[in-house]
Amino acid sequence: MRTRRRPLVGLLALNALLLGVLATVALTPRVQGSPNALGRSSYAMVAGTIKGQAMPVLFIVDEGAQELVGVSWDEQAKTLTGMGYRNVGADSAEVGRARN
Repeated sequence: MRTRRRPLVGLLALNALLLGVLATVALTPRVQGSPNALGRSSYAMVAGTIKGQAMPVLFIVDEGAQELVGVSWDEQAKTLTGMGYRNVGADSAEVGRARN
């Protein structure tokens, strides 16, 4: 009779352990990260001009981080030159506060 009882006790202990692991995984809070934490984001680009500048400017919006960057090609140095940066998320929150 003892030989049949040991597997039953072992199975009950294993089920209790697995139930504890399941509860731990299910009940722990998830870490909220930005989309850029994964290294993936969605971008939109549009070309435009700035008054007083002959070279066109490329505006790049990172939709995940909600950031906008303006860059221009410097023909003499053969490099991209940063024209400006805006945090679109902060700007939209500021506009929302101003209207209320």
